[in-house]
Amino acid sequence: MDLLLQRHYFKEGTNSALFINGHFICFMIELPWLNNKRQVSCIPEGVYEVKPRFSSRFRDHLQVLDVSQRNLILIHPANDASKELEGCLAPVSQLAGIGVGWSSRLAMQKVLSLCHQAFERKEFISLTINH
Repeated sequence: MDLLLQRHYFKEGTNSALFINGHFICFMIELPWLNNKRQVSCIPEGVYEVKPRFSSRFRDHLQVLDVSQRNLILIHPANDASKELEGCLAPVSQLAGIGVGWSSRLAMQKVLSLCHQAFERKEFISLTINH
């Protein structure tokens, strides 16, 4: 399954639209681009593998693998990138501003549902991030 994240960069944050196999799924919010600095920047554009992950903090969520000079890049719920993200990505149902959105948990469930169906089919999931 192919995920496509089309980004729009702003000084205060990054807003994106997420597509799965060409169909719009939700919006995404991230921190601004600050040269891939850990915990304060979104990750570089590129193609990444996505795997399921579970933690007590975020429960079911996703991990973006093999990000250059970074680790533990997650896709997890958050409604305000500057307050809730440290380099991760957050799906939101609606954008409310730059790096801010609404109903992140609802959007996360939508993404997880589609991804888990693909994982059950033993599909490789790629995430392509571009401008």
